[in-house]
Amino acid sequence: MRVVRVIADLRVPDVEAARGFYTGFLGLADEEFNLGWVARYTAPESGAVVQLVTRDATAPEDPVISVQVDDVDAAYEEARKLGYDIVHPLTTEAWGVRRFFVRAPDGNVLNVAQHRG
Repeated sequence: MRVVRVIADLRVPDVEAARGFYTGFLGLADEEFNLGWVARYTAPESGAVVQLVTRDATAPEDPVISVQVDDVDAAYEEARKLGYDIVHPLTTEAWGVRRFFVRAPDGNVLNVAQHRG
């Protein structure tokens, strides 16, 4: 497994209300997607990115970061083999991402994902 991208997942009470600060003030102008409960914004010049999350739609806990990998199935098997706490099982979500949540030994929950297609 190889990490492709790491994205901060910022907890916000309302994605639409928070959008102006991150797009206007910070210049994260490109909205990669918006599912209502999660939206990703990117700076077109630098590629800097952040995700705003109100509450994860399918998982029992919210992650602090999303880690995109090139082989999520291998990452899941490695996490299980190493005995890490799987917070959300390996799932292909309705919006097309394949992911699982794992708790790091320090207590942080990470969303480990692979985008298909």
